[in-house]
Amino acid sequence: MAEPRFAVGDRVRTRPVDPPHHTRLPRYARGHVGEVVEVQGTWPLADESAQGVAAPRVEAVYTVRFPAEALWGTPSGHWVQVELWESYLEAVG
Repeated sequence: MAEPRFAVGDRVRTRPVDPPHHTRLPRYARGHVGEVVEVQGTWPLADESAQGVAAPRVEAVYTVRFPAEALWGTPSGHWVQVELWESYLEAVG
């Protein structure tokens, strides 16, 4: 099993995907930049489990926080935290 690609404090962008199947990547968070605040360990990829894949990939899961203003456009000073699998994320340079 591979080491987690991201660490606490890393900036990441969620992939702007719209798969034709179940995904645990919320639509409101797709394509947005956030910050990893916790590495939760590794878990089977929920998307593949929901599709009936007998041996789903096991990936790191991260808690990523996003400024609520970036997601919904209203200044609030609040954050939204989402648990996301590694394949949903890409590094921000």
